[in-house]
Amino acid sequence: MDITLSWWAALLGLALAIILILKKLNTTYALMLGAIVGCLIGGASLGQTVNIVVAGSQSVMGTVIRVLAAGVLAGVMMESGAANRIARAIVDGLGERMAILSLALATMIICAVGVFIPVAVLIVAPIAIEVGSRLKISKLALLIALSGGGKAGNIISPNPNTIAVASGFHIQPSAVMIGSFIPALCGLAMAVLLATIMQHRGRIVTMDDLGEDAAKASKDKDLPSLGRSLVAPITAVVLLLLNPVGSILHIGLLERFQVDAMYILPLASILGLLAMGQGGKILTYTSAGLQRMVDVVLILIGAGALGGLITSSDLPKQIVNLIHAMGVPGSMLAPIAGILMAAATASTSTGVILGSSSFGKSILAFGTSGVAAAVTMQAGATVIDQLPHGNYFHVTAKSINMTLGERMKVVPFEFLVGLTMTLVAMLVYLVF
Repeated sequence: MDITLSWWAALLGLALAIILILKKLNTTYALMLGAIVGCLIGGASLGQTVNIVVAGSQSVMGTVIRVLAAGVLAGVMMESGAANRIARAIVDGLGERMAILSLALATMIICAVGVFIPVAVLIVAPIAIEVGSRLKISKLALLIALSGGGKAGNIISPNPNTIAVASGFHIQPSAVMIGSFIPALCGLAMAVLLATIMQHRGRIVTMDDLGEDAAKASKDKDLPSLGRSLVAPITAVVLLLLNPVGSILHIGLLERFQVDAMYILPLASILGLLAMGQGGKILTYTSAGLQRMVDVVLILIGAGALGGLITSSDLPKQIVNLIHAMGVPGSMLAPIAGILMAAATASTSTGVILGSSSFGKSILAFGTSGVAAAVTMQAGATVIDQLPHGNYFHVTAKSINMTLGERMKVVPFEFLVGLTMTLVAMLVYLVF
């Protein structure tokens, strides 16, 4: 680009996008409109604005392709009943005495094997309601456990946010998954602790909170066996981890294993389908997975457009100067960008794509490694991405029949879970 836009134009474009999202305009259109307006008021011509928006959107195409590949795994895990079977096995295995841990762990694992966090909560919610109604656990505690466990699983999964932040810093998704494991465990522990403290606070859940559709989905008849259900996620995880494990152990053959997630995720899904004896349903399941990815892909394109506005401005430079002037370590820019961008858009995926595309070069210029930047930014994006202007807030409220007021009471606890993971990630990668 032969033009550098002013920082205030980029901020105005970002602010407009946030306002439009809050006003319930489609997120993709809000992001693109913010990008266009920001370019125009910053002095770009109509032609230059088109070039900036197109270039920004093109920058996320690598992420889009991998997200579409992840849709195959998500579709297979959800539509085949494999995710439901794994969740039930975890809860049944740990028993009612460890109910809160089992529910949080089940949501974490379901999310970690490639299921979107809102869908993971929806899958485990009927089980949580059944268990909670017997043990007299409050709705507040149940959603803290489910959402907190989901957040922990979301940063170690081949989900769109992990793929997006890895692409933004030019590293493999498996490196982000491995690097986020300790923060995820700490987030899980915090979620269980908070849910345990609050288990008798607020309205107790009853079976009346289990909707007809959820009750039908919670039944385990015709579900595949646990062993067969695990084939797809285990295959995906093992193949994704071959290269980083080889690098750590200096195994030459594994170090050279550079097969991308674009190949691995669909392959693992097909093997899982064959293991479950459902190979004939591959077209149905992949179609369902693709449909679930459409909104994510469109949002990523919109985020790329807005990222093009920011990178074409001097906003990143001004922020770097501000950080220097305040004496804040430059490495802190990664988690701060993750927190702010995810809060603005109420989305982990959109937050990390905006954060990495807009501030990635500045963050790396401080000497922060790609893995450290990706892990801390993604953890930061989980701190306050559950605000009411996003879908996650409303989907999870509906999952256990919460009112708006009841759902708002969960937000501070989700904040603590995300903050725990962010602080641990910063300690591991930016301090020690």
